Amino acid sequence: MEQVTFVCTPEEAKDWSALKRIIEKQTGKTYEYIRWKKRSIDARARQIKINATFECSNTPLPDHIRTFAFQKVHHSPEVHIVGAGPAGLFAALKAVLRGLKPVVFERGKDVKARRRDLARIAREQTINEESNYCFGEGGAGTYSDGKLYTRSKKRGEVDLVLELLVYFGADEDILVEAHPHIGTNKLPKIIENIRNFIIEQGGEIHFESKLTGITKTENKISHLEINQGEQIPVKHVILATGHSARDIFYLLHEAGIKISAKPFALGVRVEHTQALIDQMQYHGRLNDEYLAPASYSLVEQIDGRGVYSFCMCPGGIIAPCATANGEVVTNGWSPSKRNNPYSNSGIVVAIDPTDFENPEDPFVCLRFQQEVEKLCHDATGNNQKVPAQRLLDFVEGRKSKDFPRSSYTPGIESVRLDEILPPLVAKRLQKAFKAFDKKMPGFLTNDAVVHAPESRTSSPILIPRNRESFQHVEIENLYPCAEGAGYAGGIVSAAIDGMKCVEAILNEREIM
Repeated sequence: MEQVTFVCTPEEAKDWSALKRIIEKQTGKTYEYIRWKKRSIDARARQIKINATFECSNTPLPDHIRTFAFQKVHHSPEVHIVGAGPAGLFAALKAVLRGLKPVVFERGKDVKARRRDLARIAREQTINEESNYCFGEGGAGTYSDGKLYTRSKKRGEVDLVLELLVYFGADEDILVEAHPHIGTNKLPKIIENIRNFIIEQGGEIHFESKLTGITKTENKISHLEINQGEQIPVKHVILATGHSARDIFYLLHEAGIKISAKPFALGVRVEHTQALIDQMQYHGRLNDEYLAPASYSLVEQIDGRGVYSFCMCPGGIIAPCATANGEVVTNGWSPSKRNNPYSNSGIVVAIDPTDFENPEDPFVCLRFQQEVEKLCHDATGNNQKVPAQRLLDFVEGRKSKDFPRSSYTPGIESVRLDEILPPLVAKRLQKAFKAFDKKMPGFLTNDAVVHAPESRTSSPILIPRNRESFQHVEIENLYPCAEGAGYAGGIVSAAIDGMKCVEAILNEREIM
């Protein structure tokens, strides 16, 4: 098998005969078997190019994904996992691969039942505080896009996660694209397939099973309390509860388990038309069947701290992601085709514990996050409406008289965001939008709408662990994991972190 790399036009990239001609011209050979290895768009110059890598051979190519040797684990040693987001589910898969029995407790519902609670947010303006966009099977990622891009440099670990997703139903294109994406419409079925498989192999997954208590004996956890009643004896615990499980942070603190404040980011979510973003990024090319909807990544240093785009969703919508009544939170997602007429992105400002009077208080950043979400909630007088402003109006400090549109289905209300967002956030956002307009002329337009707040970029709490063993710094059988512990953001990175925790447990002799 030979790898062939070249640059072609977007039109050639969609034309199989043209691709074969390029490969033959470059190698001087004719191949019977050809398939994509990697694909990315380079739109920096006016002449847009596709970076292409192909695998070529005259014998059948090996399968795109490896063979997985899953084990039956009905009677194997148990590992208890709290949370069924990407970290928890992939920890469970790794356990099944390595001969351990995963026992998963998830406070929320399965993906199908969860969908009804999400619909109720827009229809009835109320939050089910145990089943919402953040809590439930698959975690926050299930109904917020399914982006699979990661900054992890360990290609083997990334490939394992992507191949497992393909094994359970994802399109093989995620193995090829530089910025792979499944889509909110497709991810729930894949999550359901993973859950059913774990159970078939002998694992357990318990829904509507909330961690409500921890019994600690010296430097170990001996029991988990579920739903304020059942006491579960445990040997090893992977804590994968996500960045929004605030009650878990308080539970750990009350149990005398060390946590600390952690930097995070907070800001707004801005929505443009997708046509405008395509026009800016693709040098005027519009409605182009040869190019995927354009995205962007922006960062600027403003008054000594970073302001940057976060979770950019081409062809997406803005979703209501609060986890409690009395607060509002925005996030974004896209379907697999990214074919909605709008694009949105978080634009957020870095927040540090040292911004506050008592940076040693573990809850100082979390309280700030909560205060902003409550202020934004109270500014509209309606449970899940969010305060909003046209972008240029926000930058110039005037209230918007009307709006061009918003994909945020619970509704928006005109509010001066610089009057409700903290000055350290609002003033930097106003300056950043001007700077972004210099990088992407036309970005700063009154046809764009700013929604507030974008506040759940990452956890404002760190659950400290040892770098090598993945164990909590004081509790030797607790493995804080992924976003909820302050490590690893995004689906792929969280999944990798969950699997690493299982490997760390296997490195201990006690379990075997």
